[in-house]
Amino acid sequence: MIYTCTLNPAIDYFLQVDHFKAGQLNHVKADRKMPGGKGINVSRVLKHLGTASKCLGFIGGFTGQFIKDELAKEGIHADFVEVDGDTRINVKLKSDTETEINGVAPQITGQQLNALFSKLENLTGEDFLVLSGSVPKTLPDTIYKEMIEKVSGTGVKVIADTSGEAFKKVVSAKPFLVKPNHLELGDYFGATVASFDDVKKYGRQLVDEGVDHVIVSMGGKGAIYIDKDQYLYAPPAKGKLKNSVGAGDSMVGGFLSEYTASGDFLKAFQKGAASGSATAFSVDLCTKEEVEALLPQVNVSSI
Repeated sequence: MIYTCTLNPAIDYFLQVDHFKAGQLNHVKADRKMPGGKGINVSRVLKHLGTASKCLGFIGGFTGQFIKDELAKEGIHADFVEVDGDTRINVKLKSDTETEINGVAPQITGQQLNALFSKLENLTGEDFLVLSGSVPKTLPDTIYKEMIEKVSGTGVKVIADTSGEAFKKVVSAKPFLVKPNHLELGDYFGATVASFDDVKKYGRQLVDEGVDHVIVSMGGKGAIYIDKDQYLYAPPAKGKLKNSVGAGDSMVGGFLSEYTASGDFLKAFQKGAASGSATAFSVDLCTKEEVEALLPQVNVSSI
């Protein structure tokens, strides 16, 4: 089973406003509300691609109930820990430019954190655990590292997709796979990472530090996969950019959907790259049909 953990979920509230003007009355042309948070996005992509998963994390209030209801409609199983406050709302304002306003996370108590840890105790070596997204301010930056250490003796394969201090801490716990973008990779090493050679150099250093597999996304330049034996390159697919939210999560979901089925890293990387592009070219997270249509464009090669 694949478990995704979203410590800081949200309702993503998308607003389309023509020619937004700050300080004035603006009329919304269109809107939509979606369950959000990086781990939740991964679970939704997995479902679209025909792979089951279970959502873990913290949820609360009427906003949290909306997320649970929407996931249930999609047939996605959730096993969240209930918290006292309301799950946050993140506003995604699309106009001549894109503006994001992220809400405040609810307080998480020590008892609630222990409840989440108790759920991790049930995982086995047959399972995958995706730790994805930002860390609420009420939790320490070491929380993902602590979660990896909690399951380290079980053989669970951990995929970590976070940034900043949380990413710096998580590398030392030696997860199965990490997926930084090139800017996050540069931030970790205090270096500028712009070229393929830069990605290969610093991505390999993560492998040398104990991470088994590294995928570095480079936006419009494609993505690079690195392990102890090889460097693989996936070129970007061609299409019109419509959505900047969830492409990285889609890459993780696409990768896992194939890897859990075939165990083939090259095919998994190809499907992950196609899934990320499919979401970027869609108004929502990618569908199976959209991913399959792009797969022929993503010719993975050794570099």
